[in-house]
Amino acid sequence: MINLKNKLQNIPIDYSWSFADKTIKDTSYITHGYYTYPAKFIPQLASRLINEYSKEGDIIIDPFMGSGTTVVEAIINNRIGIGTDINEIAYLVAKVKTTTIDIANISQEFNNIEFSLQDRLNGNYDRFLEKANKLVPENDRIAYWFLPKQKEKLLIIFARILEIKEDNIRNFFLIGFAQILKSCSIWLQKSVKPTRDQNKKLVDPLTIFINQSKKMIKKHSDFERILNYEIKQHIDKYRIVECNDSRKLPCDDNKASLIVTSPPYVTSYEYADLHQLPSLWFGYLRELAEFRKKFIGSAYKSKNKIELNSSLAEKIVTQLGENKKGREVRNYFADMIESFIEMKRTLKKGGKACIVIGNTQFQGVEIMNAEVFQEQFKNIGFKTYNVIHREIPSKMLPSTRDTKTGQFVKVNDKNLKLAYPTEYILIMEKI
Repeated sequence: MINLKNKLQNIPIDYSWSFADKTIKDTSYITHGYYTYPAKFIPQLASRLINEYSKEGDIIIDPFMGSGTTVVEAIINNRIGIGTDINEIAYLVAKVKTTTIDIANISQEFNNIEFSLQDRLNGNYDRFLEKANKLVPENDRIAYWFLPKQKEKLLIIFARILEIKEDNIRNFFLIGFAQILKSCSIWLQKSVKPTRDQNKKLVDPLTIFINQSKKMIKKHSDFERILNYEIKQHIDKYRIVECNDSRKLPCDDNKASLIVTSPPYVTSYEYADLHQLPSLWFGYLRELAEFRKKFIGSAYKSKNKIELNSSLAEKIVTQLGENKKGREVRNYFADMIESFIEMKRTLKKGGKACIVIGNTQFQGVEIMNAEVFQEQFKNIGFKTYNVIHREIPSKMLPSTRDTKTGQFVKVNDKNLKLAYPTEYILIMEKI
């Protein structure tokens, strides 16, 4: 077996980048607390990078925007925020989190919703179900995750939200609905792994939806209060979010000053699994296997020509061998170099790409994402400006992997390995 050395692990941990003193309240301030999103980095990390490596008015891009953390922090720090994500749920969350809406209009709509739902869900609501059933795509996975009575009540709430005529307000409450789905399902509540809990104590959908909506309205009010007036009045000029591939960024050549992003890990389709509940209800997911194909590094897609642009990546793939895992890792590094080339296109000379990434392990083989990315960037015209080694006290990620398969596993499984206890911030400068 080839001996691969992780040189970056010798970099001392900079604990100032751990933000260990930040509470959940701190990391979910303003719109960041709308929706529980796996693997997102905390806003304080994005904000510090934005403020240290750009100035007001600059264009900041996140090609893997997830729930929009970087875009939110860009606009509240008086920058232009641009983000893309291939996941429809991520796009919708990011759009809602960065959209300005008059708080009085949201509050009025909420009062209307609460009043009508109290009426519709009080007693016999069968007369509303026929219409509501037509609004949700037929999918056996919904019955797999939701007990019949819970599904019926959720259908009534969902149908009422879809009656809202104003797009931005309707999307706002759709995200509130998406957030309550896990609690209303039989998904094991404390698990990010898709696991059913047949004995789960279920909450009342209306109660939890009303509470979630109230929280979001308060957070939206906070967001509107701190946002610069000019940006608030012309939000579509200052933030651009698209449901698109990271290799198709909505930015002209040589215009951006900074990339701040946390790319998906090699098994990014696992994160797709975690969004399946709202994806099912909103009609984004028909077949889970098909849904996975569009994500970075999926072994379900084939490439005719694969250039990894990294000798280290080639060695890692060789060690894994010609199997499903080997194809996943090869496809992943191939997709990532294409994304890095697109980042280079958008960045000005001297612009910086801040890539937050950790290393992992498959079948005893070290998958040195950070070292591979650093080499790939250098080979397309970047130099290393800095590398920060940080501890991860707050990032929401499955905490354990099976040492043989590399898959996320239950906390009581054998062969456990802590996943991503530390990670790196690669700061690469366009030459």
